[in-house]
Amino acid sequence: CNRRTFGRTAGKLKMTENSQNSQKKEPFYLNGLHFGCQRCSFCCGHSPGFVYLSERDLKALCSFKKLSVKDFVEQYCRWADYYYGTQVLALKEQKNYDCILWNSGCSCYEARPVQCSTWPFWSWMIESKESWEDCAKECPGMNKGRLWTFDEIEENRIAYEKNVPIHKEEVLKIITNYEQNYKK
Repeated sequence: CNRRTFGRTAGKLKMTENSQNSQKKEPFYLNGLHFGCQRCSFCCGHSPGFVYLSERDLKALCSFKKLSVKDFVEQYCRWADYYYGTQVLALKEQKNYDCILWNSGCSCYEARPVQCSTWPFWSWMIESKESWEDCAKECPGMNKGRLWTFDEIEENRIAYEKNVPIHKEEVLKIITNYEQNYKK
């Protein structure tokens, strides 16, 4: 249940398979769920995966790092194959598979991607008690820590679902527009 290995791709597949059933059932987390990050970094590396970036994520990270989109993409990003033969922007990994932003903690915590900030309240993870417990086997912070309310969980779930990865064409257009405007 690694957040980077089973990120948005697995979530969309699971939601597609079970969306009709899960929409009719009452959420198992009506009374909230416990979660408190244990800073183990399991969700930030240790195995191959993807942290997909949305346009919002890209802008926040560029601003935080004080880099242009072009420079940030060149230094910190890679293209990841996505649905229907498209490619989207994702963060690079270090040789040990840790996120490129990981250095004994997130070096961009204040501007971290939505995929990271909404963990572990992703749609497919909170789809059922079984999914939650399965993921909790690998995340020591799940079922520990403070109680997150139903509303807080829903806010994170919705933010995760709305956070669509930015496609290669869109990034290249942003870079081109910036370069054209900068040269004027």
